[in-house]
Amino acid sequence: MSPLHGAVVLVTGANGGIGTHFVHEALARGASKVYATARNPRVWDDERIVPLALDVTDHASIQGAVDAAGDVTVLINNAGASVAGAGILSHTDEEIRANVETNFLGPLFVARAFAPALSANDNSVLIDMHSALSWYAVAGIYSATKAALWSATNSLRLELAPAGVHVVGVHVAYVDTPMAANSTDPKTAPADLVNIVFDAVATGKHEVLADETSEQLKAGLSAPLEALYPQLARTTT
Repeated sequence: MSPLHGAVVLVTGANGGIGTHFVHEALARGASKVYATARNPRVWDDERIVPLALDVTDHASIQGAVDAAGDVTVLINNAGASVAGAGILSHTDEEIRANVETNFLGPLFVARAFAPALSANDNSVLIDMHSALSWYAVAGIYSATKAALWSATNSLRLELAPAGVHVVGVHVAYVDTPMAANSTDPKTAPADLVNIVFDAVATGKHEVLADETSEQLKAGLSAPLEALYPQLARTTT
């Protein structure tokens, strides 16, 4: 039986393009209830959708979500933030701290807070949204935080496995949302991404490489560093 059949789902960052599709597709695949969380939750037109305030950078807010949604069986860590500019040396202290809080510590603390609820339910799932940039350090602090989340997801997978929690990490390059509005590179439609993720969950996959870029970067990790970053090769005369 699909993990989404009769599931109680919680989506962080539910107001965004990807988050909204996670909410609707979870219901289309048989979820009984979806907690649609955001710092400022919006009104939904389906009684099965429960708006819930959640700031993933605030411990009290996370605990409040746990208290309100203790019946969760599928947790989707989707909330994230980006920063303008690609140079980690040029980011301000505030930008670095905000990205670490939102992209790494936020989903990690949310996962830890909901781990007891997930562990207590059969057929439970944790989905962490990474990035192809987890494996390609060209986006400054954003790449660094996504790489850290990738590592943390691997740890969570091992630690939650004895309780039967299925942990899934998702890697994708550009998605057609406002966050990628300035990019001219190929983009995955949010609806397509969500379907890819849920299909992978249904077949028991632990990792989702949602596009060609993610597949290429994952394969490139075993190559010499100069192959991934040719700018490191010194020019000889």
